[in-house]
Amino acid sequence: MGEVGGAPTLMPTRTRQLVISLMVACAMFMQNLDSTIIATALPTIGRSLGENPLRLNVAITCYLLSLAVFIPISGWTADRFGARRVFSAAIVVFTLGSIACGFAQSLWMLVVARIVQGMGGAMMVPVGRLVLLRTVPRSELVRAMSWVSVPALIGPVIGPPLGGFIVTYWSWRWIFFINIPIGVLGVLLVNLFVENLREGAARPFDLYGFILTGVGLASLAFGFEVGGRGALPWPIALALLGAGGLCLYAYVRHARRVDHPIIDLALMRIPTYRVTTIGGFLFRMGLGALPFLMPLMLQVGFGLDALSSGLLTFASAAGALSNKLFVSPIIRTFGFRRVLIVNTVIGSAFLFGYSFFRPTTPHVVIFLALLAGGFFRSLQMTSINTLSYADVPAAMLSRATSLTSMAQQLSQSVGVGTGALLLYLMLATHGRAVSSAADFSFALAMVAFISILSVPFFLKMPADAGAEVSGRAVASKIGDA
Repeated sequence: MGEVGGAPTLMPTRTRQLVISLMVACAMFMQNLDSTIIATALPTIGRSLGENPLRLNVAITCYLLSLAVFIPISGWTADRFGARRVFSAAIVVFTLGSIACGFAQSLWMLVVARIVQGMGGAMMVPVGRLVLLRTVPRSELVRAMSWVSVPALIGPVIGPPLGGFIVTYWSWRWIFFINIPIGVLGVLLVNLFVENLREGAARPFDLYGFILTGVGLASLAFGFEVGGRGALPWPIALALLGAGGLCLYAYVRHARRVDHPIIDLALMRIPTYRVTTIGGFLFRMGLGALPFLMPLMLQVGFGLDALSSGLLTFASAAGALSNKLFVSPIIRTFGFRRVLIVNTVIGSAFLFGYSFFRPTTPHVVIFLALLAGGFFRSLQMTSINTLSYADVPAAMLSRATSLTSMAQQLSQSVGVGTGALLLYLMLATHGRAVSSAADFSFALAMVAFISILSVPFFLKMPADAGAEVSGRAVASKIGDA
């Protein structure tokens, strides 16, 4: 390990770790929320700026493309300039982008501001996770990750109803201004409690690899995004997906020939990292599809209004928050392998169970099912996120956070695109113009099937995988004594 910049450490260690965990979680929540909250407000923003709301979709797309392009260089940047400095700068950039969005007077101003936001968000998430990994001992990682996993679950769920509430009772500009106090507080806490850890010798910058991963990931994310929303014809979306796939294939070949690739695929030689990355990708597809499919099912298929739909889907977020006291004891008692296998089946079963919802299903049943499903999906994401880094050497952590963030971003886009494709196939098969409740049932059942395909990957893990991180190794030693 290289440079360690000073930071006050008067606070008790356990409390300081909790503060850092919550700080990173808040930064990630800000980024995840911003990805979805604007969608509901597009008609209002369009009227304010004198633009067709359909044209404003470019503001969402450019934000996602900015994320995709800049995530790969986050690890290199943290090693070169220090995690605290980059994390703090990322929050500043994201907050300034939010302010610029709030003051935008035209479409092009909004688009430029969203690109700036995406640049900050691309650094904020992986570098924030890196700060956590370099600050919290591995024995406390499950507890810390249980908080960090929450934003990915609740951001997409509460974004649309919160956006609708703000534009209904306030101005749409407050969608972006609410980030200001969070950003200011985040910068203060980062500089108070985070040390400026970085590697002693920075790796050379892989420009060619950056171009290939940036173009490839952006093309894939854009292709799935526009395909999922029907913003462009499917042939164009497929062409984007093909171009993205070719770029990433070219990058894999490039990464084998250079000493310091921008995304280090050597990480995939670590068994626990490989299993959680591939298996986690499949499970996260369901995670990405659910916030897209469920609100549409409730509103288009069941005829509920946006507020009623939002109140029901909020149950998933409540379920995710409800398991914070239980995650560590569950993983310590059963171990990562058993938890991931059994919980994949349970989580997929809940997704499949949602396909049985009907317009006549009591709302209390829907709420409780989403609540319980949120609990188990949160447990799964905490387990995957923690085990991913259990065996990664300290010198490779920055590269691991970049690759993990890239895979997570892509898996969510693939999940939305898959859900939309399934709905499109049902419409084409039955010759309908509007999706019915049965179409959503089919899509949810297929997404559940995709999620359960991760089980074979988790079965390959040894029984003691991540024992040091889960606490089972310590418990075993105490029992032997």
